[in-house]
Amino acid sequence: MIVMVNMMYSDTHFKGNDVVGYAAMIILFSLIFFGVKNHRDKQLRGYISFGKAFKMGSLIALVGATLYVVVWLFYYYLFVPDFIDVYTDYVLTTCAPEDIETKTAQMADFKEMYKNPLFVILITYSEVLPVGLVVALVSALLLKRKQFEKSLS
Repeated sequence: MIVMVNMMYSDTHFKGNDVVGYAAMIILFSLIFFGVKNHRDKQLRGYISFGKAFKMGSLIALVGATLYVVVWLFYYYLFVPDFIDVYTDYVLTTCAPEDIETKTAQMADFKEMYKNPLFVILITYSEVLPVGLVVALVSALLLKRKQFEKSLS
């Protein structure tokens, strides 16, 4: 997050890449898989239900998302308080000419909402937490193992 924001500030020709951002989140959230697997293998003697694995993965995702939100809040308010203006310029220079009027109105609304710290928190959680929950779901599906499943193999 910090690297991409700094790139947007330092490079006027920066082309944001959501794929890179979400790929980085998936790579970081892949630690959920290893956390659940480690817990299953070391504390639960190799067995874990889907529900317990998903709950544990979701809690790890929530902790990671909370850290992301806290870092963004400090970074935004202390180091890049003009981020919305820079982001608005970026959006308006990268959108199609026929969309400029609509995008200008949308970004003005977004800027107004971003004045509320609660909105900043909610929007930041909404960027990252769903990715973590998807990784937690996939991890739970891959790692679930009931006691009788192991004895059959």
